[in-house]
Amino acid sequence: MHPTFPLLKDTDFPAIRRQALDTLQVNLGYKCNQSCLHCHVGAGPNRSEMMDAATMDVVLAVLAHRQIKTLDLTGGAPELNTGFRSLVARARALGVRVIDRCNLTILSEPGQEGLAEFLAEHQVEVTASLPCYSPANVDRQRGDGVFERSIAGLQQLNALGYGQTSHPELVLNLVYNPQGPSLPPPQEALQADYKRELLVHFGIRFNHLFALTNMPVQRFGSTLVSKGQLATYMQLLRSAYRPDNLDTVMCRTLISVDWQGQLYDCDFNQMLGMALPASGPRPARIEDLLTRDVLDQPIAIADHCYGCTAGQGSSCGGALDDKASTSPLVHAA
Repeated sequence: MHPTFPLLKDTDFPAIRRQALDTLQVNLGYKCNQSCLHCHVGAGPNRSEMMDAATMDVVLAVLAHRQIKTLDLTGGAPELNTGFRSLVARARALGVRVIDRCNLTILSEPGQEGLAEFLAEHQVEVTASLPCYSPANVDRQRGDGVFERSIAGLQQLNALGYGQTSHPELVLNLVYNPQGPSLPPPQEALQADYKRELLVHFGIRFNHLFALTNMPVQRFGSTLVSKGQLATYMQLLRSAYRPDNLDTVMCRTLISVDWQGQLYDCDFNQMLGMALPASGPRPARIEDLLTRDVLDQPIAIADHCYGCTAGQGSSCGGALDDKASTSPLVHAA
């Protein structure tokens, strides 16, 4: 795999600083039951990195001590960590909102029986990957048979009340990623298309669609390098830069925690190895948040940051400014 950080580290992206911390995004491990072409983590079935129980205990202590509102669980497939269900239950007992970034096919994996019911019981917000409502496009990006299993997973969640007006506490969000080196179309219009097509053809309902920009790191970044497309893609991101999006990028209020407990400004910085500055002889770690205040600290930046501020903007919560106008370049393939 081609490293992309050396090609991204020199940047003229504007300096930004942290606001009050309200979200811990915790990567429970890089093991996944899928190997997606756009994956910025490089996750897959052969990865073995997993967060241990002791580190999860510290995560819970930080949530309680700092009264952090949201625990955002990601991976890989976070559910493959054997401590996933315990962590979720204990965080919910603290009154913390828990988001599970779910790939949907995990719901039908052997050993994951009862997972959907567990998520509903604990009112976990499910943010699920579905890069298109077309079977061919999904299978091309994620593997043969993924679309069919994803639809079955969504129908299972709907049957439990997810995405239904009768159960507003069971939130189901979908995530769209472009198929290649282009920016996503406007989120609001795309959401309407998804809601219409999934309801008409599969009877599926959901709450929101998040349109995310593919980031030039790990597997997707390496593919761009192999095809000689990295410079063109970065020019696309730079050309669509909108300074208004700087106010609401996720890194201002979120800290990313890797499977070893080390801290980063965001999940993308984690994959590039851009850790939070150390307060001592070792890298900054989750336990440091019990005593360390990160308010107004500078955020580590590189050229990939343009991916969060281009066009309508993009973060783990979708578009930052869905009313933003876009030039024809934004939709270039």
